[in-house]
Amino acid sequence: MRKSGFFSAKRITGMAVLLALVIVLQLFGSYIKIGATPLSFILVPIVLGGVLYGPIAGGLLGFAFGFIVFMQGVSGVDGFTAILIQDHPIYTALLCMGKGVAAGVVPALVYRWLAKKNEYVAVISAAVCAPIVNTGLFVLGALAFLQDTLQANFTDGTSVLYFLIIVCAGVNFLVEFAINLVASPSIYRVINIITGRKNVKIDIKEDENIAPCDGQAKKTEDVVEQ
Repeated sequence: MRKSGFFSAKRITGMAVLLALVIVLQLFGSYIKIGATPLSFILVPIVLGGVLYGPIAGGLLGFAFGFIVFMQGVSGVDGFTAILIQDHPIYTALLCMGKGVAAGVVPALVYRWLAKKNEYVAVISAAVCAPIVNTGLFVLGALAFLQDTLQANFTDGTSVLYFLIIVCAGVNFLVEFAINLVASPSIYRVINIITGRKNVKIDIKEDENIAPCDGQAKKTEDVVEQ
């Protein structure tokens, strides 16, 4: 059977839906809160895109996420990112978009590596590694390139490392991790529905049932001819 290309109509449609989700969740997701803690669902469609359509698709969705974060900083909507951009625009841009791309590519690769052994475990692993990659790269990048700005504007006398891990990334990371972990069974079900694996199994059984009949018909025809 001929495999469809990356730009097949079905794939483009699926990517468009996921991209729309990424945009909406990033622009308005901060309004979804439990108390004062915003619930970040942004990584769920990114993981889903990477698992369904591969690392390139995951990377594109992650890039869109990072680009929106950067533009929110440029426009002043995201005050934290805006301050970083004022002092280090290039580093901040690379950090925002780089960690976004990695948060889409790495889960897709993890899924591909584990899916041959256990697909359910592969989906869960892909889902939970996305926030680890996203937060981990942010912390490492900020420590490497943005320490002076963080120290001057945010730490309030504490160390930059403490601010990044406990104050800045701590609660957000735990929320993202919990959401992705809870959402992973749903991601698994969505993948089964979109890929139509149950229908494929039925088709294979039908083909197996048809094949012997065709063979018997051929043998019958040969006997009649003789």
